[in-house]
Amino acid sequence: MTALLEIEGLTKAYPGVVANDDVSFAIQPGEVHALLGENGAGKSTLVKMIYGLVRPDRGTMHLRGAPYTPAEPRAARAAGVAMVFQHFSLFEALSVAENVALGMEDPPKPRDLAARIRAVSETYGLPLDPDRMVGDLSAGERQRVEIIRCLLQDPKLLIMDEPTSVLTPQEVEILFHTLRKLSAEGTAILYISHKLEEIRTLCDAATILRLGKKVGECTPREVTAAYMAELMVGKSLSQPARDAHEPGEVLLHVAGLSVTPASPFGTPLREVALEVRAGEVLGIGGVAGNGQDELLSALSGETLVAPGTITLKGEPVGALGPNARRALGLLCAPEERLGHAAAPDMSLTENAVLTARIRKGLDRSGFVDWGKARGFAEEIIARFDVRTPGPGVAARALSGGNLQKYVIGREILQAPTVLVVNQPTWGVDASAAAAIRQALLDLAQGGAAVIVISQDLDELLEISDRFCALNEGRLSAPRPARGLSMEEIGLMLGGAHDMHDMAGGAVA
Repeated sequence: MTALLEIEGLTKAYPGVVANDDVSFAIQPGEVHALLGENGAGKSTLVKMIYGLVRPDRGTMHLRGAPYTPAEPRAARAAGVAMVFQHFSLFEALSVAENVALGMEDPPKPRDLAARIRAVSETYGLPLDPDRMVGDLSAGERQRVEIIRCLLQDPKLLIMDEPTSVLTPQEVEILFHTLRKLSAEGTAILYISHKLEEIRTLCDAATILRLGKKVGECTPREVTAAYMAELMVGKSLSQPARDAHEPGEVLLHVAGLSVTPASPFGTPLREVALEVRAGEVLGIGGVAGNGQDELLSALSGETLVAPGTITLKGEPVGALGPNARRALGLLCAPEERLGHAAAPDMSLTENAVLTARIRKGLDRSGFVDWGKARGFAEEIIARFDVRTPGPGVAARALSGGNLQKYVIGREILQAPTVLVVNQPTWGVDASAAAAIRQALLDLAQGGAAVIVISQDLDELLEISDRFCALNEGRLSAPRPARGLSMEEIGLMLGGAHDMHDMAGGAVA
């Protein structure tokens, strides 16, 4: 069989780093092909070359036997290559049809386009109303907009980057059904994901990159997830572990927390109540857009609430801002790395000062102690294996995974009493994710209370003592994480919070 896409010796170098080094592999028509590698392995650069966003320094590509050298994404789309990015590029104030039209070179009349969207969405099992505003859609529905926008181009190769990171288990099944249908019709799919069990379930072949080089290939369903992970990182991975223990006193208590979102497309919090104890990890699951950002903002102090709504070790902190809460030991790490957790154009040292000035004593008499700040930044880099030339590098120069390690490490090394993290391992490779999870467990083991807000359900079940679901701004009652099934969790994420009735009686 003639390969749909054949890559030979692709090489791309940037100052100080070779992102891709003599990479070669082929994708067959109708094949679901995984591209695996840890953060910084070169996956993003490789798919950017395929999609016309970056030009290779050396090497060749052939698409359906003909030379393929896309100068820009428009040329790639014209050749039959489409891409669904991890971060959606949609305008919330526009309708589904209007967003789809913006991605087309020559969009049809609105009525005709709406009809085509309905037809394609029904054909591939992705129901979508072309007249709905994108700002009113769930994360899963927004992903459907991106996919349908690609399918209207009749692609021969569809590139998908971390497509399930914002989906419930039920939505993942719908997506996989769609991808298998596309595959059966001859469309090839290049699939990037850190969720290795998904790779084993879905993909026909896999190419593994490490430090820019191809280090292996395999048939995923014939090997274990551990085998693929070890190929990616070049060493055996240890699973996060903790000693059995009883949680201690309540450190953070929240009652009757209702918040009106700052954004018109945000989600109001509705009478949220929770408590987390010393030595405990509380996992909060939810599909993106169900109030996670609003909850973290209220806990961090970016959104002020009634004084008695949130208490830390019995003291009301609802009316205190972020710096005052940090001084008392309540620290938070938001989901958005660049622009929220870190200032993009500031150095890693400067970013360390932004949140650790008080707890690490990084100033004297009102002046920053830059030597001490640099030392703290170097400690984060060393302890959390942040791949960077040094603490003087700007935050935006780091890969997403390395910046995530830096942000999480910066908060953990401040020895918080309570740490709240949103999406701690999003976009992070298997080795780094395991290290971050172990660091969170170690923090709890040392007596801190930890709240992990995540869309990665496997992650939550791995490290949480108790689990809650956040749906449309409402938080379910907590349940012990051990023994929860994916079906139960999926129903909780969808709003079926009364698990007592669902179970027909006693709650496990």
